[in-house]
Amino acid sequence: MRTNLITPEGLEKLKKELDYLWREYRPDITKKVAWAASLGDRSENADYKENKRLLRQIDSRVRFLRKRIDAVKVVHYAPAQDGRVFFGAWVVIEDEQGATRQFRIVGPDEIYGRTDYISIDAPMARALLKKEEGDEFSVSTPAGTKTWFVVSIHYGETPPENR
Repeated sequence: MRTNLITPEGLEKLKKELDYLWREYRPDITKKVAWAASLGDRSENADYKENKRLLRQIDSRVRFLRKRIDAVKVVHYAPAQDGRVFFGAWVVIEDEQGATRQFRIVGPDEIYGRTDYISIDAPMARALLKKEEGDEFSVSTPAGTKTWFVVSIHYGETPPENR
């Protein structure tokens, strides 16, 4: 089951996608469908068939986004979170060999297209919750249990080095 949490930035991104699909992309595809339909025989009209398929995909995504936007709960940063890992945190971790990773813990709707975001539903994120800098934690992986250390925690839209 997916968590219904989202950052303010994530919600804005979903709203922008919905607005683009509804106000720009869908009207453009609708015009193409109307043009292709005006050519006559639709049974062998590739333009018509392809654009109708696109229109169905757009409509499906628009329905999903409308429902999802209504269902999510926006989690805003609170100063009380400082020093501990909670939703929306940028976290730098280090493994036992000294390799580091940095990522932000976000809602499942926000991770697509980002390699520096992980879902709050991921085992790594669950293991990190409420940890402080210097804390050790373990995560079960297919290769076995791995131990990590929390190096730093930062809250904000951008990673610490991009501020």
